[in-house]
Amino acid sequence: MDAIPVGSLLGLLFILVILSGFFSSAETALMALNRYRLRHLVEKGHRGATRADQLLQQPDRLIGLILLFNNAVNLSAAPLASFIGFRLYGQAGAFAATPILIIIILIFAEVAPKTFAALHPERIAFPAAYVLTPLLKVFSILVQLVNLVSNGLLRLMGAPRGKTLDNTLSQDELRTVVREAGGMIPDAHQDMLISILDLEKVTVEDIMIPRNEINAIDLDDDWEGILEQLINSQHTRLPIFQGTLDKVIGFTHLRKLLKSFADGSLTKEHLTSNIRAPYFIPENTPLNKQLLNFQKEKRRTALAVDEYGDIQGLVTMEDILEEIVGEFTTDPAAMHQDIFPQEDGNYLINASITVRELRRALNWKLPLDGPKTLNGLILEHMEDIPKTGTSLLLAGRPVEIMQTQQNSVKTIKLDQRHLPAKPDTAA
Repeated sequence: MDAIPVGSLLGLLFILVILSGFFSSAETALMALNRYRLRHLVEKGHRGATRADQLLQQPDRLIGLILLFNNAVNLSAAPLASFIGFRLYGQAGAFAATPILIIIILIFAEVAPKTFAALHPERIAFPAAYVLTPLLKVFSILVQLVNLVSNGLLRLMGAPRGKTLDNTLSQDELRTVVREAGGMIPDAHQDMLISILDLEKVTVEDIMIPRNEINAIDLDDDWEGILEQLINSQHTRLPIFQGTLDKVIGFTHLRKLLKSFADGSLTKEHLTSNIRAPYFIPENTPLNKQLLNFQKEKRRTALAVDEYGDIQGLVTMEDILEEIVGEFTTDPAAMHQDIFPQEDGNYLINASITVRELRRALNWKLPLDGPKTLNGLILEHMEDIPKTGTSLLLAGRPVEIMQTQQNSVKTIKLDQRHLPAKPDTAA
């Protein structure tokens, strides 16, 4: 090597440092790739992404290949640097070459390349995959030999060995991914995605219309009363029962009665002939399962029953959809049928409203793990049936009982000035 010019040796050392930086950055970039974006690019036919994905299918071989060449390059650079130092400055130069080379490799072949690769993994990983793929094929036997020894040591230490990492996400992790998407997904869409994930945590009991608020037709009523109820109904599907709601016969769709009603031929017999059999569901059914059941059964309305088979409430497809997209209004607080804004800034609220609806409409952080309605929450808090005019602090908000009836609270007053301005995304 004495005949080789020093300039050529310095050029060779420079190439070795560049190669060391390449392998260091390639390792960091490939490991820093977003696996889900990578799969998306593979499905779109991106060649660099396809090669990178193939390499990552066997991470032990990939790491073995990179470390094999990286160490070979670094080990080759060390004696070369010492020889160049000896040629230039004698024994002192040979000793000084080692620490200088360490600084050069640390900065230009480790820290800088790896930092850039971590910040821009795709710019490094995809081109590097074109180089590493053929190298892995050529040196596969050597790489397998190295991995055989290393995997044997892992087994001796009791470490599990797998070809690929488990990249599946739990629901909690997926929620974090959605929230961390930032501006890539609008806030409204983020809330919808989170609501879909939360459907399994919410049951039919949480959103159903309570039994005492179900708008249903009793066939034992006089015909004039039934007609008036049909005319004034705000719903298109109504339960039909005989005497008591527990003796429900089925549902009628008002659209099927329009023609008969228009020509005056509608009778009780015609009404009963257009009844569809009732659809019963357990009140503790998770909403994600019930949504699929509605689709499977081709139904939009169901009666929720308890463990004894008694009807406890009614739930519709629209109720579940509102859990995902929110109220079908631009101003839930102003438009909700149980919330009445007053000119003085207060809210009059029907105490039969569900806790979930109230949280969503007014950003009131009420607990969800107890009673399902505002009335139940107040009774649990007071441990008694409060009298009209009673004031209390409920979940940090002042409430005044405006009306009670027998064994329940009917109306309360809430000062909206005590409500937070920002929406509660956890509701």
